[in-house]
Amino acid sequence: MNPARRGSPIIREINIIPLLDLVLTVLFFYMIVSPMMSRGLDVNLPKSEASTIQPEDRVVLTVTRSQEVFLEKERVDIEKLQSILVNIKKQKPKTNVYLRADRDVPYGAVVQVMDVVKRSGIDKLGMVTEPVRGGETGR
Repeated sequence: MNPARRGSPIIREINIIPLLDLVLTVLFFYMIVSPMMSRGLDVNLPKSEASTIQPEDRVVLTVTRSQEVFLEKERVDIEKLQSILVNIKKQKPKTNVYLRADRDVPYGAVVQVMDVVKRSGIDKLGMVTEPVRGGETGR
């Protein structure tokens, strides 16, 4: 046996305390960040007194104030939107498209998205609005 090793015994155990600290730190960050990632898109919807939409087979298109187009929660280029909608129409022929547009978006941008939807062969296009509350009108 080596005489130099007699004075210092070898520890053959794994110290798991730093590992637990690391795992708990990662869990903490995951718990904080995950709700932020599943947040919806914020748009300022116009008001309407008509009834609200009933749940069904549907696709939601969103046009933000900065004129970005989202299909559900995924950003889409307006040039690629028609081919995506044609594929959706092939998979689910009775799919309805609902358009959520911020009230500050220029009218031309909304009409452009509506035109793409109609050219893709989807006949049922609805506009999403917020219900009017109390004495509110318009803005």
